[in-house]
Amino acid sequence: MMVVGKAVNEGEAPWQNPRILSTLFLVFLAGAASGALSMQLGLHDRLHRVTAASRETSRDAVLQKFKTELDLSGDQSQKIALVLDDYRMYYQSLQDQFDDLRSTGRTRILQILNPEQRDKFEKMMNELAPQLAPSTNSSK
Repeated sequence: MMVVGKAVNEGEAPWQNPRILSTLFLVFLAGAASGALSMQLGLHDRLHRVTAASRETSRDAVLQKFKTELDLSGDQSQKIALVLDDYRMYYQSLQDQFDDLRSTGRTRILQILNPEQRDKFEKMMNELAPQLAPSTNSSK
């Protein structure tokens, strides 16, 4: 069989071709870079912004579904409620760590740039912010 003017060995899988591997690596690298940039710009927070009230509603809804579908006893319900609360606090702690990480990354980038580049960087970040905002008109 011929592929782009080169013969493919019968026993060799097409993905072993260095050009294909290089292309796949570049696609992966581009995806990772765009994902990292999106996270740095706070896209994750905008997409997954949850208010305290909706967290409580969500927790209560989950707990009620567990009670109903699993036929939980009162003691089981209380224990599961504690687990859900612990999980929520753990998740918030992780979210705070991600916020710190984003802030640290931004600060480190700014330290590398000269004043003119910093101004351009800040302008770029401000221009990208509306594009990355959720489609709904919710505020923090």
